[in-house]
Amino acid sequence: YQVSIYRIRKPMIKVAVLDDYQNAFQQIVEVEKYKNKFDFKVFNNPFMDEKEAIVELEDFEALFIMRERTPMTKSLIEELPKLKYIMTSGMRNKSINLEAAKKKNIIVCGTEINPNPAAEITWALILGLYRNMKQELDNMFQGYWQTTIGFELKGKLLGLIGLGKIGTQVAKVAKAFGMEVCAWSENLNLSHASEIGVLPMSKEDLLRNSDIISIHLVLGERYKNLITKKELGMMKKTSFLINTSRGTIINEQDLVEALKD
Repeated sequence: YQVSIYRIRKPMIKVAVLDDYQNAFQQIVEVEKYKNKFDFKVFNNPFMDEKEAIVELEDFEALFIMRERTPMTKSLIEELPKLKYIMTSGMRNKSINLEAAKKKNIIVCGTEINPNPAAEITWALILGLYRNMKQELDNMFQGYWQTTIGFELKGKLLGLIGLGKIGTQVAKVAKAFGMEVCAWSENLNLSHASEIGVLPMSKEDLLRNSDIISIHLVLGERYKNLITKKELGMMKKTSFLINTSRGTIINEQDLVEALKD
C-alpha cells in the first residue's frame, strides 16, 4: 500500500502594524524569523478617519500600535470582529479603550519603558535652544559664521514639572552642568527630591523663577491643560518651555497666543 502523508498548515495570524511612519518596525523586529507564523502588514500613513480604519483592519487578528497615534476607541474595537490582541510600544497608552477591549476578551499588552531617550532628547532641545543651534546651522549653510551669542547653563534654574524616572535623569544632567534644579508635581516625593539635590517648589514659584521649564508627567485628567494662558503669563519673558511628555498638558491655543504676544 502506498501511504501519502499531508502536513496541514495552520493559517497564519494576520498582524497589522499601525502608524509606522518612520519605518521602524522592520528595523527592530526580525520579520523573516516569523514569516511562517505571522502575516504582517505595515501601515506607514495614518487613516483618514475611523471609517477607513474599520475597513482596513477588519480582517486582522492582532494590532501592533505605535504609541497614541490611532485611537483604539470603543466604536473601532467593536467593529473589528476578528481582533484578539493589541500590543503597544510602552506600558501606557491612553488611546486604548481598555473597557471595550476587556468586554471582547481582547488581550492588551505593552513593551518595557525605556526612560533614556526622552531624557536625552530633552537635553538636545535645551542645548539646541541655549546655543541657537538651528539658527547657526541654517546660517552656516548660507555662508555665514557665528551670527549669535548663546547662553550659559551654569547657575541657571531648571524647573521640572514631574520628577519620575525621566525627570530624575534630566535633573542629574542639570547638576553636572552646575545648574540649580527645582521640581513640582501633585505627588512629588520629597525624600527622593532631597536625595538628588532638587528643591521642592510650588507650581507658581517654579513658573515665575525658572529659566528653563521641562515637563515630565504621565497624562491624566488632572494634568490636562495644566499649562494655560495664566501659567504662561507667570513665566519669564526669556524662559524656555520644553515638553517631551504629552501635547495636551499645554493648552495649544493659549500657547499660540502667548508666543504671538
